[in-house]
Amino acid sequence: METFARLFGSLLALVYHCFDRIVILGHLPLLTRPQNIVHFFRDIHQIKTISKEVLRQRTDDYHRWVEAFARKRKIPLEWAEKGVRKEDYVRPQLRRMERRQQFGVYFILKSMELGPSFRSAVPRFPVDDPHYRILARQRSRYTHYYFDIRDEVLGPIALCVGSFLPFSITYYLNGHSFMQRELERAGVPFRKDDNAFLWAADPKALQAAADRLSPQIIRQQLDHWTWGVGPRFSQKDRAAINLSRHYSLQPVEYCRNFVFRRNFPIHKLFERSCDLGLFRLSADKLSQMFGFRLHKRLRGKLATVLEKMEHGHHVFRACGKNAVLRMYEKFSTFLRLEVLSNNLKDFGLKKSLDNLQTVRQTLAAATDRFAAFEAQALDVHVDFPLFQRLALPIPAGNSKIPGIKIHDTRMLRLMEVLLHRGTQLGGWRSRQIHQAILFTFQLTADRYTLTQLRYDLRKLKAHALLQREGQHYAYRLTDKGIRVALMFVLFHQRVCGPLANSLFNRTPTQLHIPSTHLQAAFNKADAAIQRVVDLLAA
Repeated sequence: METFARLFGSLLALVYHCFDRIVILGHLPLLTRPQNIVHFFRDIHQIKTISKEVLRQRTDDYHRWVEAFARKRKIPLEWAEKGVRKEDYVRPQLRRMERRQQFGVYFILKSMELGPSFRSAVPRFPVDDPHYRILARQRSRYTHYYFDIRDEVLGPIALCVGSFLPFSITYYLNGHSFMQRELERAGVPFRKDDNAFLWAADPKALQAAADRLSPQIIRQQLDHWTWGVGPRFSQKDRAAINLSRHYSLQPVEYCRNFVFRRNFPIHKLFERSCDLGLFRLSADKLSQMFGFRLHKRLRGKLATVLEKMEHGHHVFRACGKNAVLRMYEKFSTFLRLEVLSNNLKDFGLKKSLDNLQTVRQTLAAATDRFAAFEAQALDVHVDFPLFQRLALPIPAGNSKIPGIKIHDTRMLRLMEVLLHRGTQLGGWRSRQIHQAILFTFQLTADRYTLTQLRYDLRKLKAHALLQREGQHYAYRLTDKGIRVALMFVLFHQRVCGPLANSLFNRTPTQLHIPSTHLQAAFNKADAAIQRVVDLLAA
C-alpha cells in the first residue's frame, strides 16, 4: 500500500478502506432441529399432534400481522417483479424518507424463494402413539418478506424474513451507509455518489467512521428491528425458551478505494493493471495474495478473468477457493480494489458476528497485498503516445495533411539534416536543405526532388515541428521539433539499429577496445548520445 501511495500520491485526492456489502444470517438456535420443534409445541403449548395445520398456523398468523402492519402505517406491500433489482425499485421511497428526515420501514416486498422449513408426515406403519408425527428439515419454496428500512445508525438496510418455521432472517447492510450516518452526526462535510465517497473535509474522520463499525452496534440495531418486524412470540414463549438470535456472517465485501484528482490516469492504470494481472498473476502469486497455502487438494480454482458487465464497464476478477478479488473503475473517478468472501472458512475465520474485527484485519491485508502487487507492476514509465499522435493526419481546410510515420525514411533523413545543420542563425532555405540532404546521403536530384522536400516540410509545419524565420522562406526546428527529431533519429539508431544489426554490430567489451584517440572520441560521443536518450526518457 505504501508503494502505491508513493507512486501515485500526487494524483490521489482520497484513499480509504471499509466494509462494503455485508450479509448476516440470523437464526434461532433452539428452533432449528426437529426435537426443538417437538419441545416447543408439546411441552410449552400442550399441542400433542404436530400436524401440517399446526405448523401452517404460525405462518398464517405472521401473514396477517404483516398485512395489518403495512395497512396501519400505509407502507407499500407488493410482490417483487421478475428481472427488476429490488434496490432500484424501492429507491424513490428511500429518497422520500431522506428528504423528510424520517426513519423506519418504507417498503415491503414479497418474493417466493427457497428456505429452510419442517415437514410433518404420518408414519407409514402403525405406532403405539396416535399423535406421533415424523418431523424432518427440508428446503421448500414459500413467501419471504423484504423489509426495507432506513435505520438511524446503519442507514438503509434490508431484512429478508422467512414466513415458515424456523423463521430465519437475512440482513443486508452496507458499510458506506454507516459511514455516511456517522459523518452526518459529526457534522463533517462530504460528497458521496452511489456507493463511494468522492470527497471529505476530514479524511481522517472518514477512515475513523469506517473503523467504528463494530459487532456491538450491528447486534443492537438488528435486535431492535427483529423485535419490531420479525415473527411474533408471546411472553410465555420467551420465558420458556431462549429465543435470542445468533448472527453469522455470510458473504462479506471489503474494499480499498483510490479517488483520483483527475479522471485521466484511472483508465490507463486500470488497463495496465488488467494486462499485467492476466499475464503475471500465476497460481502461486494468487495464493500469496489470498493468504492460502498452495497444495494439490486446494478446493475451488485459482484463476484470473476480465469480465464485461455492461457497455464500457469491465471488472478484473482473481478467484481463489470461494473468495474473489475484484478491481474496477467507476464513474471515471475512483479505482476500487475489493475482496469478496463467500465462505470465511477459506481464510481460517469463524462466521460469528463477534469476529468482525478479525475479518476486517484479514480482508484488509488481502487488499493491501493486491495493491502492493499493482504498485510493483505499475512502477514503470507511463505510456507516452508521441509516435501515435504524430501518425494521425492533421485537418487543413477541406483537406488533411498526412501524419509522420516512424518508418518514413524521407522524414528521418530530413530530421537528421535539420538537427545537424539547423543551427544557422538565419535559418535554412528549401534549396539549401535539399542540397544538404543530397550531399549527406549521396542521393541524386531525381531520387529526391525539391517538390518532395517541400511536401515533407509542409507536414513538419502542420505538426508544429518547423517554423519560418520571420517573413523569410527560411526554416528552423521548434523546441518541440528538436525533441521529436531527436526521438525519431535516436529511436532508429539506438533501438531499431542495434536490434536489426545485433549479430554483426555489437558494442565491444572494455577488454578489447583499442586505446586510440579515435576510439576514445567515438566512445565519448556514444556516451553523450546515451545521456540524451536518458534525458528524453526522463
